Amino acid sequence: MELACRSTQGGRLITPGGGWRHPRYSADGYDWVGASTATLAPLFTLLQAHVMAAERLHGDDTTVPVLARGKTITGRLWTYVRDDRPFGGPAPPAAIFYYSRDRGGEHPQRHLAGYRGILQADAYAGFNDLYSEARKPDPVIQALCWAHGRRNFFNLAELAKAPVAIEAVQRIDAIFDVERTINGLPIEQRRAVRQAQIGALVDDLQGWMRDVRSKMSRHADVAKAIDYMLKRWPAFRRFLDDGRICLTNNAA
Repeated sequence: MELACRSTQGGRLITPGGGWRHPRYSADGYDWVGASTATLAPLFTLLQAHVMAAERLHGDDTTVPVLARGKTITGRLWTYVRDDRPFGGPAPPAAIFYYSRDRGGEHPQRHLAGYRGILQADAYAGFNDLYSEARKPDPVIQALCWAHGRRNFFNLAELAKAPVAIEAVQRIDAIFDVERTINGLPIEQRRAVRQAQIGALVDDLQGWMRDVRSKMSRHADVAKAIDYMLKRWPAFRRFLDDGRICLTNNAA
């Protein structure tokens, strides 16, 4: 297990990479960081168990500056969020964080080694092994973020005023408009509204994107934005059949 903070055991320091070295003490001879981390470790364990018991997780990572000898390096901070409120779940929301020195796919594999459920995330390739049919105990179910898909079009609509990008944003926004009306409703009610009101919008969007994409060069920026979604369409469309899934990964 990797923690964003360091921890001590038996008077020795556990570094984020899992190695051992003697702790650095403060001027008064006490290792405040290590002692605080060791004291809070049981709380982290309970929090981790609560988050990983979620039926649907939000996952993401971001850069974090790390002070190294004579310089600052870029590490990664990974977060996994449990938030059942969008589908009326009673469990309290919570988030856990892990630190790593790089963005290698082995990190989420380790963080989520025992997880069985839905992962709401972006299309980062490091998550792909989690979705493999060969994964044990079971594959994680992939649910992609519509905010990421929309952002590619929105940037082109704002900067280049591209007509196709503008229409894509408008079509996606129509989906978001309906989705806002079911926030906090029970799972089956969310699914019923999606099937009745959003499904046709999603299918129309797919058909429209296929049509305009067939007329574009693969090098066009708008074509790349379309391909990002069409190549991953089952994971984008999955929210229609499962009321636990959110439309976006914004919680993380």
